Amino acid sequence: MEIKINIAGVGEVAATRGTSLFEISEKYADKRERPALIAKMNNELHDLSRPVLYDSNIEFLDITSSQGYRAYQRGVSFLMVYAAKIVFGAKARVVIAHSINKNLCCEMPEFELTEEKIAEIEAVMRDVVARDLPIEKTAMPKELALRTCEELGLHDKISLLKYRHNQTFSFYKLDRMYNYFYGEMPPRTGRLSEFKLSKRTRGFVLQFPSASQNYEFTELAPEGRLSEVFAEANRWARIMKTDTVGALNDKLCARGNGEIIRIAEALHEKKIALLADRITQEHRPIVLIAGPSSSGKTTFATRLGIQLNVTGATPHVISLDNYYRNREDCPKDANGNYDFETIDALDTAQITADLKALLAGESVEIPSFNFYSGRREYKGNFIKLSDTDVLILEGIHGLNDRIGGDISPNDKFKIFISSLTQINIDDHNRIPTTDARLMRRMVRDFLFRGASAETTLDMWPRVLLGEIKYIYPCQDNADAFFNSALVYEMCVLKQYAEPLLFNIAPSSPHYPEARRLIKFLSAFLGVPGETIPSNSIMREFVGGSCFAH
Repeated sequence: MEIKINIAGVGEVAATRGTSLFEISEKYADKRERPALIAKMNNELHDLSRPVLYDSNIEFLDITSSQGYRAYQRGVSFLMVYAAKIVFGAKARVVIAHSINKNLCCEMPEFELTEEKIAEIEAVMRDVVARDLPIEKTAMPKELALRTCEELGLHDKISLLKYRHNQTFSFYKLDRMYNYFYGEMPPRTGRLSEFKLSKRTRGFVLQFPSASQNYEFTELAPEGRLSEVFAEANRWARIMKTDTVGALNDKLCARGNGEIIRIAEALHEKKIALLADRITQEHRPIVLIAGPSSSGKTTFATRLGIQLNVTGATPHVISLDNYYRNREDCPKDANGNYDFETIDALDTAQITADLKALLAGESVEIPSFNFYSGRREYKGNFIKLSDTDVLILEGIHGLNDRIGGDISPNDKFKIFISSLTQINIDDHNRIPTTDARLMRRMVRDFLFRGASAETTLDMWPRVLLGEIKYIYPCQDNADAFFNSALVYEMCVLKQYAEPLLFNIAPSSPHYPEARRLIKFLSAFLGVPGETIPSNSIMREFVGGSCFAH
């Protein structure tokens, strides 16, 4: 039986019913520069092994699309795990611990990874690419899936799969090795030729072509404090036996949610108290806090102020948003829209002048910004700093040198805050930190800003681009880092986020992303929001905070 398919960039063609997406891509789509990795069929993402059974609209996705890039990362990750197990043995544990700049930091806890061994892993990977082996998708009943994981030593996946409601699971097979991956896979290893492995202190980095650099490789930055923050978070999660979703679910079932929440919140409080002690001991009168969207800057600044109170200091918390330029004076982007992400949207000269005046002992009137009228207003909020006062300024540009750049470094303490996820789905499927922040932002936007999940998903790519351009380049200016991630937070957020995602219609351009996030959230057991302390950073996103936001 013949069916009609409409291929993006090609047009309408006829095909035999049951023809696979791979066969169609070979005939119509793979004459272009970059090969197809997965496909979007009728607005749903699929592996190329999927048969086409009825008239369909098809778009083939390569590495230049966000979904294709994720599939490429998954495929190369599978290739790396396969090669590592060839070198070290079938039951060797390989952990994709976290990512930095879209590259994956990998560890093998049971082995010493020398330059020679890493080169051996890479050589096996390149050999498999040259052989162009198929990556086959196979459905397994739950019992067989669990037995297969047991035989392969994939204990992290046993803990994950036993909590899923599915009765069958899709595994991928490369050569004779099976593995479970969260998301669609490329069809063959020959399409995964671009990668690098580089030695690091705790393992190696699996490096991918950079989307922002025309898919060329960028030079890896030296290991810095951000790597240390990630490593500390991973160590803490392993000590608590909550380093994977399955392990977290195990602990929730065995011990309940109270203990996990109390320990995670106590860790935050301890870290904040240590920062307050350091600021007081070093006599820094100005604290600048910066971080990407939905990091919890506002709650963190307030809690830091409380801890400074404990040390005997008097804190004054101010949002840098109060120094926005009047809307008519705000710069516009290339599309003619007001650009509120750029630092030029802030009156940096006025901020610096006010900081200098405060350090000189003068009384300064601090403005507030009226987001409805789009204008800065002065309402008699005067501040004068004494010897024990500390001014806390928080905002996305808090660490930019244009804010108080010519003020002595001895008078400023800079903190970079971000949500650096310390838990992964399993050893081979990480949770991107951007996904964690997206969930926070989506729930907060709906509950407190009247924005739908589609609205948040629509603007999220622009937010991420602004962070790459304006925020992350300044993180090395920080005197300290604070990780605002909470190991239990997805268990809470899922109950708020799932209805919003399910409400996105199949015709929406954001439907594939909504389906991906729904599948991601389904791995977590739920935790009631009522159990979260009222001063938690999570309260900034789900409501019920004891602080005014």
